[in-house]
Amino acid sequence: MRVVEFWLTVLVLFSLLINGKAEVYIVTIEGEPVISYTGGIPGFEATAVESDEKLDATSQLVTSYAQHLEQKHDILLDSLFDRGTYKKLYSYKHLINGFAVHTSPEQAETLRRAPDVKSVERDWKVRRLTTHTPQFLGLPTGVWPTGGGFDKAGEDIIIGFVDSGIFPRHPSFGSLNSDPYGPLPKYRGKCEVDPDTKREFCNGKIIGAQHFAEAAIAAGVFNPSIDFASPMDGDGHGSHTAAIAAGNNGIPVRIHGHEFGKASGMAPRARIAVYKALYRLFGGFIADVVAAIDQAVHDGVDILSLSVGPNSPPTTTKTTYLNPFDATLLGAVKAGVFVAQAAGNGGPFPKTLVSYSPWITSVAAAIDDRRYKNHLYLGNGKILPGIGLSPSTHPNQTYTLVAANDVLLDSSVMKYSPSDCQRPEVLNKNLVEGNVLICGYSFNFVVGTASIKKVSETAKSLGAIGFILAVENVSPGTKFDPVPVSIPGILITDVTKSMDLIDYYNSSTSRDWTGRVKSFKGTGSIGNGLMPILYKSAPQVALFSARGPNIKDFSFQDADLLKPDILAPGSLIWAAWSPNGTDEPNYVGEGFAMMSGTSMAAPHIAGIAALIKQKHPHWSPAAIKSALLTTSTKLDRAGRPLQAQQYSDTEAMKLVAATPFDYGSGHVNPRSALDPGLIFDAGYEDYIGFLCTTPGIDVHEIRNYTNTPCNYTMGHPSNFNTPSITISHLVKTQTVTRTVTNVAEEETYVITARMQPAVAIEANPSAMTLRPGASRKFTVSLTVRSVTGAYSFGEILMKGSRGHQVRIPVVAMGYWR
Repeated sequence: MRVVEFWLTVLVLFSLLINGKAEVYIVTIEGEPVISYTGGIPGFEATAVESDEKLDATSQLVTSYAQHLEQKHDILLDSLFDRGTYKKLYSYKHLINGFAVHTSPEQAETLRRAPDVKSVERDWKVRRLTTHTPQFLGLPTGVWPTGGGFDKAGEDIIIGFVDSGIFPRHPSFGSLNSDPYGPLPKYRGKCEVDPDTKREFCNGKIIGAQHFAEAAIAAGVFNPSIDFASPMDGDGHGSHTAAIAAGNNGIPVRIHGHEFGKASGMAPRARIAVYKALYRLFGGFIADVVAAIDQAVHDGVDILSLSVGPNSPPTTTKTTYLNPFDATLLGAVKAGVFVAQAAGNGGPFPKTLVSYSPWITSVAAAIDDRRYKNHLYLGNGKILPGIGLSPSTHPNQTYTLVAANDVLLDSSVMKYSPSDCQRPEVLNKNLVEGNVLICGYSFNFVVGTASIKKVSETAKSLGAIGFILAVENVSPGTKFDPVPVSIPGILITDVTKSMDLIDYYNSSTSRDWTGRVKSFKGTGSIGNGLMPILYKSAPQVALFSARGPNIKDFSFQDADLLKPDILAPGSLIWAAWSPNGTDEPNYVGEGFAMMSGTSMAAPHIAGIAALIKQKHPHWSPAAIKSALLTTSTKLDRAGRPLQAQQYSDTEAMKLVAATPFDYGSGHVNPRSALDPGLIFDAGYEDYIGFLCTTPGIDVHEIRNYTNTPCNYTMGHPSNFNTPSITISHLVKTQTVTRTVTNVAEEETYVITARMQPAVAIEANPSAMTLRPGASRKFTVSLTVRSVTGAYSFGEILMKGSRGHQVRIPVVAMGYWR
C-alpha cells in the first residue's frame, strides 16, 4: 500500500513540475458549512447551531452532512483536473466550507473561474508570537478558592492549543494519582500514538493530541527527524504556552540545581487538547492552522489559545477581518468557543497588531513585578550592574579576571570568534582555571548562533570560577533576558559599564611589546543573581508588545474597533519546556524555560477565561470577553497610571504614559472578572452586522466567507456592542449605543463619562437600575471641540450600588468634515 502511495505522490509532483511551481491554495465554495447549514438539500437535515451553541459532532446529521461536503469538494476537483495533477490536503467542513489543495498556479486560476468557487487564496505563513504570575494576578487567594481551590480550578474545562505540540512526560502535564482525571464524554478528540515510543500522548490531563502538517509537507519544508510527525513538541513553545494556561499547580522549577519557585497554570485543573500546527524552523501555514482549529471545535474544546499570527497582513484579502483564518475563528466563536490570540511582537510601533477581529480576544504583553538583577564587583571599587540568574562567587573573595582573547591556544583560532567563548578547545585551560573568564557579547548571540548557556558550559569545562559577558555595542531594540546558569555569571548590558570593565582590565593587565599578557592583575567577584526583585511599578506594557490603532484593511486605514483588547503578563515567564526543543539555545535540554512574548500573554487569558467558564458555564464567548475587559485595571501596583516601554530619541528605552492602543481596556484582574456585574454581550448576528456596516467591505466578500447575507446594518461599526468605543473619523457629533445585561443581583448604576478636551462626551441616562438578567440600552454622544490630528482618550465608568465597577475605554479622532 505504501509503495502505491509513494508512486502516486511522485506522479503528483511530476505533473505539478510540468504545469508550473506548485503552491498550497485555500479554496472556499458555495454551500453552508456544518455550523450554519439551515437545511434545504434533500436528504440532509439542518445542522446549524444557534449563536454560542456547542456543535454536536456526534450527531448523525452532522456526520452525514460533513461527508456530503467532503464529497462535493472531491467531485469539484475531479471534474476540473486529472487525477494525479493535484493533491487535496484537507477538507474544511465544520466552520468554513472549502478545502486546501496543493496545485499549480494555472489550476488555481481554473478553480477561481469555476461556478461554485467563492474564493481561492494562496496559503501564507504564520509564526510563534514568542510561574510567578498566579501570585501576581491574585489567583491563589482571590480566585481559586471560589472554584474549590487550585485542585478544582478549571475542572472539566477543555483548552485547545494550536501550537508546536507538547512534551507529554513533563510534570506540569502529569495525571495526578491523588485525584485522577475521570472521563470527559463531551470531548470527542483523539490521541495520536508516538511513532517512536508507541506510547499515547494522552493521560487524562492531556485529553487530546493531534498534529497537522500537510501544507508544510507540500511546501517541502517539513523534516520529520526534527519536526516530529506527531504531537511531540520539537520546539518548546507549545509546552510553555500549555503550562501557562493549564499546567499543574506547585511544580518546582529546577534548573542547574537551583529552584526558581513553583510553576502553575492559571487553571491548573483544566484539560489540555493539543493541535500541533507549528514547527521549529519555519513556523507554520494557515492551511494547517485552519485544519487544526476546525478539528478542535469539532472535538468540543471550550477555549482556544493561539500564540500564533501571520508574518504580515495577508494581502490576498482586502479586509483584515475576512480571510480563511479569521472566518474560521468566527465559526469557532459561533460554536461557543472563546478565542484568545497573541496580539503580536512588533511593538512599540503603531499599527503592528496581527490580531484584528472583534470576535477574537487580542492579548498584549506586560512586564510583571519580578525583575532579576546582578552586580559585578571590581578590584578598583566599582560596582557594575548586569543580569545573570547565577549563584555568587565565594563570599569575601575576589578572583583574577582573564579575557578570552588573551588566553588563546593559537592565534590562528581567531576565525572561530573566540571572544564568544563558545568553543572551549581553543582556550588555554591552564590560564583560565580558577579565574573569572571575560567574554564578548557579539551579534552571534542576537541571531542565536551563540548562547549564554554555551558560555557557561565553556567556562565550567575549563575550570573557571565564573564568567562575564560584556556588551560592547548594541542594536536598537535588542532585548536582554536573564538566563539561568550553573556557575557564577553575569551579562553587562550597559555599553558604558562594559567599557568601565574593559578599561579596568586593560589598565591592570601588563603586556610585553608584542601585546602578549605578562601578568593578569585585575580582580573581581560576581554577586548572587538568583533572587528576583519585586517592583511596585508593575505591570508595564512590554517594549515588544504590538500596538494599535487596529486596521480594517491593508491600506492600513484605521478601524472603528479597539485593539489590543487586554494586557496580561508576557515577559520573563517561567513554564514547562520540551527537552527536545532547540528553538531557544539557552534552554536546550532543559525542562523549564523563562520566555517573553505576547505568546506568553495569550495563554494567561485563555486560562483565566477557563476559570470564568467554569463558574459561568452558559456564558457566551462575548460575555467572557466582556467580563475580562470591563474589570481590568489601568493602574499599576503602586496605584499610578500604567506606563509603556517606548524608544527615546536616542533609541534607548524609556517609559511613557500608556494608552488604550498599548493595553486595550487594561491589565487583567481575574478576581473581579469572575463577578463583573454587567456584561456587553454579542452573538454571531452582531459580528455579521459589524462587518456589513464597516465602510469599504464588499458585501459579496462577506457572504463568501460567512455564508450570510447582509440583511441589516447597525448604522456605524462603532455601534457594535463591544466593551469599548472607537471612532476613527469623528465629524461634528456622533451618538453610539450600547446594551448591558445584569449578571448579578438587582443593582443601580451611576454612569459618568470623561474625555480629553478635544472631544466632548456625554452618556445618557446618567443612572439605571437593572434586575437580575435584565438588559438596558444607553447612549454615548461624542462631539468634536477641536481638531488636533491625534486621538483623544476617555472612558465610561458605571458604578453599581452593590460595589461593581464597569469601565469601558473611549477612543476618538476628530475631523472638521
